Amino acid sequence: MAEGALRSQPGTDGWQIDSAGTGGWHVGDPPDRRAVAECRSHGIDISGLRARQVTQQDFRHFDLICAMDRSNLRALRDMAPADARAELCLYLDFAPEFAGQDVPDPYYEGGFDGVLGMVSAAARGLVAARG
Repeated sequence: MAEGALRSQPGTDGWQIDSAGTGGWHVGDPPDRRAVAECRSHGIDISGLRARQVTQQDFRHFDLICAMDRSNLRALRDMAPADARAELCLYLDFAPEFAGQDVPDPYYEGGFDGVLGMVSAAARGLVAARG
């Protein structure tokens, strides 16, 4: 959902945007049907996305890697190679109203509509900060 929200923002043409997990549990899987439906209801198509796992090369290739929660931020810091160039951050820090918070798990905590609202706010903030 976060990748779709960021891709949908004006000002991201030419940006390399990708999403990946720190674990490999869902590699190759499409997004949850509820996430697809929620995004679609806001004009965002994420149906073609497939899960992948973060690689060492990601730390060398991307300028910025945003974690959805503090646990994943710690995991990213632990897996970053010595020659990493990517800055690591907490995604919701780009949304002042959610700064310092974890993106809630839409399955249990945030609901898909609430989570899309949060990651969309962060996407707007990221574009404003880095655009």
